[in-house]
Amino acid sequence: MKRSFILWLTLLSYAFNIFGQVNFQTVAEKSDFKSTSDYNDVRIFIDQLKKSSHYIRTESIATSVEGREVPLLIIGNPLPKSPNDLVNDKRIVVYIQADIHAGEVEGKEATLMYVRDMLSEKNPEMLKNIVLLICPLFNPDGNEKISPLNRTYQNGPVNGVGVRYNGQFLDLNRDAMKAESPEVRGVLKNVFDKWDPAVFMDCHTTDGSYHIEPTTFTWMVNPNGDNSLITYMREKMMPDMSKTLSGKYMVENCFYGEFYDMMDPDKGWVLDASEPRYLSNYYGIRNRLGILNENYVYADFKSRVMGCYYLIHSLIDYASVHKSEIESMLKDADIRTIARGTNPAVTDSFAIEYKVRPLPEKVTVKTYEAELINDADGRRNYTRTDRRKDVTIPYYIDYYPTRNVKFPFAYLITTHDPAITDILKIHGIKIEELSADTKIDVQRFEISELKGATKLNQGHYTNSISGKYISGQIDFPAGSLVVRTAQPLGNLAAYLLEPQSNDGLVVWNYFDRYLVPQWGMGYNPFPVYKILNNTEIKTKLIM
Repeated sequence: MKRSFILWLTLLSYAFNIFGQVNFQTVAEKSDFKSTSDYNDVRIFIDQLKKSSHYIRTESIATSVEGREVPLLIIGNPLPKSPNDLVNDKRIVVYIQADIHAGEVEGKEATLMYVRDMLSEKNPEMLKNIVLLICPLFNPDGNEKISPLNRTYQNGPVNGVGVRYNGQFLDLNRDAMKAESPEVRGVLKNVFDKWDPAVFMDCHTTDGSYHIEPTTFTWMVNPNGDNSLITYMREKMMPDMSKTLSGKYMVENCFYGEFYDMMDPDKGWVLDASEPRYLSNYYGIRNRLGILNENYVYADFKSRVMGCYYLIHSLIDYASVHKSEIESMLKDADIRTIARGTNPAVTDSFAIEYKVRPLPEKVTVKTYEAELINDADGRRNYTRTDRRKDVTIPYYIDYYPTRNVKFPFAYLITTHDPAITDILKIHGIKIEELSADTKIDVQRFEISELKGATKLNQGHYTNSISGKYISGQIDFPAGSLVVRTAQPLGNLAAYLLEPQSNDGLVVWNYFDRYLVPQWGMGYNPFPVYKILNNTEIKTKLIM
């Protein structure tokens, strides 16, 4: 009898491991989409996933300032123990991240649902071509502040959501370049640098214009990356995913944007977030494919979650079929970046200013007519009517340079400030140092004006800087830091170190103490110099 009972328990356990995943649900599903998961709910669900399949394991991206682990799910068949297992592997790595703003919770529920349903298959077809990385809860500290008083204009869940900021009161989707939060530093080091995913999708919820489509998404747009990748996403990948989402999964969708004027939608549809402080744009600067998912805030919660769920399906469908094409394209982009840094041409440049123009093709957005109202403090605002209106309008998303500087062979840094070297290392940039005292032809940047913003932004009085480059020979001592642009992250190195970059280390105050003398007028020499042309310099690698 005892042996029979043990056998019964063994069979029951086996059955759970094979089929049990269909028996557990997310908090959203269990509550009929009236609630969202807290941190403990997510941890319990992940534990159930791990018990249900041998194709999943977890790592830690980071520990938040309030002591909560940011989880990373790693899913594969075979399941890689580390990125080293993928060196000769033909699978493509895809990373999906949710809850970076913890009031925007659809991705958190959708990613967990997707993994559960995918692992319910005995041999998931997608795992033949993809290693899937998922972080369902990137901002656990913000998520623990769930309240019905947060984002009250949002259409559910009625029991509330978390807050936008993390435990440091930082917006994590403005932190990609300055990397001050443990969450962002963790994703740079433990996901982007370590696993080097080919594709990254970041899940959000809109705050903007009225429209019908519950699911919107778009591609990275910053012009200082490899623009062939932007073209590929704009002309092929994103349209194909949109067709799959609407045709195969029956989810209405459009590319993400906002109306220039809600009262006159025909003026156009615009994406106005172009800097690499936004993680999807940042990923494009790394020569990889970045996708921004924005689920429509005024759609009901279930529609938003299911729209995101099927967008994940559409992404995985596309990446699985086109994995070889994507891998080849990204490899070519890295080769081009290294070649440009090795011997920069006269025409090679870095954009310090850019503007946006519409695509040649217009887009259709299903919207509503709006009416002007006066809000409580007397300001004019608008409200949605029930009158439907479909518009086919210009899509302003093509960012192009309007002011450039020369792209260099290398940057020389004369300060050994650990904050500066650390941030470069966190981003994965290779740093060398001069082996001997060396006289080098360089451009130095002479500052004419340095202005801090009058209002704090993410804890910073962000800088704007003016000046000019002056060419000449300068003696540099042994140990001076060298960052060559002939590396896969050469575009990112330029974005961080170029003094007039609109989102670099100067903007975020990393060089402040070195720029202004304690007494007297004027400015100190800017401690970053540019070697424009291929120059033989003796160095040793320190990172």
